[in-house]
Amino acid sequence: MANISFKAGSIYCYDCVLALKKFIGSLDGIQSIEMTEEDRIDISFDPSSIEEGKLRQIVKDSTEKLGFKIDDV
Repeated sequence: MANISFKAGSIYCYDCVLALKKFIGSLDGIQSIEMTEEDRIDISFDPSSIEEGKLRQIVKDSTEKLGFKIDDV
């Protein structure tokens, strides 16, 4: 398993957190996705199932569609 983290600005909307967890968590190869109190998105994934670059782009696009900005991709 591999891990990646993103700083996502201020995500206070519970429904937005659930939407991100549900969508990203349903992708093949995703083991876990957690949102921290520091507005970080921490993801554990299987790099043989999903490429890190593709996952980073999916997280960035999904987060921005909800109106939040990823600070570090």
